[in-house]
Amino acid sequence: MYSFLNDYSESAHERLLDALIRTNREQTAAYGEDKYCEEARGYLRTLIGDPYAAVHFLMGGTQTNLTLIAAALRPHQGVVAAATGHIALHESGAIEACGHKVLTVPMYAGKLSAADVEAVFEAHYNDINLEHTVQPAMVYISHPTEYGTLYTLDELMVLRRICDRFDAYLYLDGARLGCALTAAADVTAADIHRLTDAFYFGGTKQGALYGEALVIRDASLKRDFRYIQKQKGAMLAKGQGLGIQFAELFRDGLYLELARHANTMAARLSEGLTALGIPLYVPTETNQVFAILPDAFMSKLKDRWKWTVWERCDEMQSVLRFCTSWATPAEMIEAFLADIKANQ
Repeated sequence: MYSFLNDYSESAHERLLDALIRTNREQTAAYGEDKYCEEARGYLRTLIGDPYAAVHFLMGGTQTNLTLIAAALRPHQGVVAAATGHIALHESGAIEACGHKVLTVPMYAGKLSAADVEAVFEAHYNDINLEHTVQPAMVYISHPTEYGTLYTLDELMVLRRICDRFDAYLYLDGARLGCALTAAADVTAADIHRLTDAFYFGGTKQGALYGEALVIRDASLKRDFRYIQKQKGAMLAKGQGLGIQFAELFRDGLYLELARHANTMAARLSEGLTALGIPLYVPTETNQVFAILPDAFMSKLKDRWKWTVWERCDEMQSVLRFCTSWATPAEMIEAFLADIKANQ
């Protein structure tokens, strides 16, 4: 059986494992202050073009999101997100648990509409009883989104202007950021850093054993962040394990190479499904393919392949998600397509 359930079923790229073994007996400084974390910070600062950016290494996406949001917001403030945003649906209420309401708005193929975001702020500040309601103080976006779709540079610039108008933070969840940076999009890592207050380079879903690299541009967020990181249990004593992996990923472009492979596999799968007459739910832009398939048809394949049932279309068919990764073999894509064709 082969799985298209997610992009973190495999442990890590062999180069990262080799690097961890090679450095295993070295004694290093703790809590992310070792030479490997510093090396990785240097690569990331070069990529985004900012030698003064704060870079912190954390274990996972949910941990990174809740730590950054907790550090940024005051007790009466909330964060605006798409109704399908990760912090709204897939973090067990982590943001609410640290005291901040997630203010959801409709999504369009996973993305926020600038008009909807602006409406949230305007509704609050035009309310004569505004002090009785949660104050929106941050906008959260994922890039790619939970539907694998991408924001354009123009869309990010509009969101930045809205946040500036209302003195709010713009935070970008980059769990699959490598896939965004290697897709056919007009947004670079430097653009993201310039237009957001904080974002992260995902490692867990992009070839690392674990880890996310949080980048902070805003001066107020930089100040005292490590206090909050420690308080939230997000400061790893053996931080060198994170630094070693990110240094290996960014030293010579491995991070982007692995993400590009995931995108290429998804593009081939998407192309093959379309050729077989299977409709896509949303266009495939990165490494997640959403297709509409009859339940009866898919029951023939469930013992050989794994996928995610994303949502129901009607009583007879569902939207299925197929997720490719840095490690997906091309032959598995072709075998899956051949199996579908044989059972049509």
